[in-house]
Amino acid sequence: MRADPQPNIFTHERHGMVEAQIRRRGIHNQRILNAMSRVPRHSFVSPEYWSQAYNDHPIPIGEGQTISQPYIVAITLDALSPTTADVVLEIGTGSGYQTALLAELCQHVYSVELHESLAEKAKSTLTELGYRNVTVITGDGTQGFPQHAPYDVIAVAAAATDLPQPLLDQLKDGGRLVIPIGVPEVQQLQLIRKRNGVPVITVLEGCRFVPLIGAQG
Repeated sequence: MRADPQPNIFTHERHGMVEAQIRRRGIHNQRILNAMSRVPRHSFVSPEYWSQAYNDHPIPIGEGQTISQPYIVAITLDALSPTTADVVLEIGTGSGYQTALLAELCQHVYSVELHESLAEKAKSTLTELGYRNVTVITGDGTQGFPQHAPYDVIAVAAAATDLPQPLLDQLKDGGRLVIPIGVPEVQQLQLIRKRNGVPVITVLEGCRFVPLIGAQG
């Protein structure tokens, strides 16, 4: 368990978020609920947005990017079913909020962020909160991060029109990948399980993400 540097601020709001927006909407994985109760979402947005930090909507974080709404993050985590033994690849570090949650749930998280300014800010926040099982890389997330492949779990936090082949290639057989697929107006959050090298797709939810940018985006 990591320490919130401001443990008494927003505790009520954070627990209320988990109860009203997550548990009551069907997420019952206790490890995920516990992690979302611990991780201080306000630490991942600028102080001007602290009053909105535990509301169920995205918040701007700069570079035209957003921190995803808590419910969508919870759906992603629930579908991935992360374990303490899993090594995770995250595409789109953004603020680092989902990165922190994955770090609470898994062995190690490799997170790739296209925008250097966001990557550096996320590194700083994650370090301040005490996460040591996270590696943030600035680069093209559509190419994955082959240095530590294959991965048990891959989480993609930006929308692609199709699943980038490098990400499927870097997923372990039997692994789980969640990605938003579609055009800006119509997107689906999809769970992809890799079985004998073939993607098996389950549609989870309609969604709206910023576009995945890169050579395979």
